[in-house]
Amino acid sequence: MRPSSRTQILDAAIRVAERDGITALTLDSAAGEAGVTRAGLLYHFRNRDDLMLAIHQHLVEIWEQDLLAELGKPWAEATATERSTAYVQEGTRGRSRPAELIFMVHAAAHPAYSEVWEQLLRRWAPEADAADSAAVDLFLARMAADGLWLHQATSPTPLDDGTREVLRDRITALATGRARRREK
Repeated sequence: MRPSSRTQILDAAIRVAERDGITALTLDSAAGEAGVTRAGLLYHFRNRDDLMLAIHQHLVEIWEQDLLAELGKPWAEATATERSTAYVQEGTRGRSRPAELIFMVHAAAHPAYSEVWEQLLRRWAPEADAADSAAVDLFLARMAADGLWLHQATSPTPLDDGTREVLRDRITALATGRARRREK
């Protein structure tokens, strides 16, 4: 299936940001990269803010699709542990994209953009409840998975597959409660 012009523009804008940095991402640079006219881009996005918000939403939609595939069933049919485990599994798989990191960091200073990412996190890996040790373990697993993801996204020396798998298994054990059962 051929991607829509909107998706083509979003993917092109992401490539510009990955290659040249987020400050180089303009309506003109995105249009040029996508092979559309400025008017063609403006048909989908009224201004740079609209484009930026759409990029954040686009990246989150990709994550959501990957998380649902990892989960293997509809989100509403899964437990909190199953959703968090899917988040941990996907986040530690080793396929982070530079654009995700670039746009996540950018979102931190922009409430409308950060809300897009926060919604994803609330759905898949909610904050801890200090009174519930299982919820704390789920949150700790999220933090560990995020840390491994960040390491993979920023390190010039990637982890070897064996090390990443051991870390992934340990983090998953924390998310699923296997670590607590071993301690007893």
